[in-house]
Amino acid sequence: MTITAVTATRTGQSLVTKAEFSMLATFCADEYSLERSVAARVVDQALALVHVMGSTGEGATMAPSQQVDPGWHTLVLHTDWYANWCAEQFGYFVHHQPNSKTRTRGLMTDVVGKIRAAGFVVDERLWGTAAECNAPACCGDGPCC
Repeated sequence: MTITAVTATRTGQSLVTKAEFSMLATFCADEYSLERSVAARVVDQALALVHVMGSTGEGATMAPSQQVDPGWHTLVLHTDWYANWCAEQFGYFVHHQPNSKTRTRGLMTDVVGKIRAAGFVVDERLWGTAAECNAPACCGDGPCC
């Protein structure tokens, strides 16, 4: 008999309480004029990204996609909450240092790989790395289109 190991995957949402996630997703939806369900996906991916950045110390080499960036802005705009969350998760504050000019399909693919390797579910559509993201219907950032 063969036993297959099941790799557990986690979500960014699992890193915060339900009340915190609801607060963040609602703010993101209101602030960036997103449908609530889309804002929830965006915040989920932002939490996973920041967690990987903070826990690996590789923040300087990672960037959010254009679609995920509003989620990170949402975290940062809740300054007290975000500072406390970073301190609890990593022991230091993960700064948002804008580097949108570095967004390429290659970088997004690398970031997605790091998030996935950390055990998180990745929403490929928000990173511009989904298979159906080809011109003229590209859903990604930068020169991939």
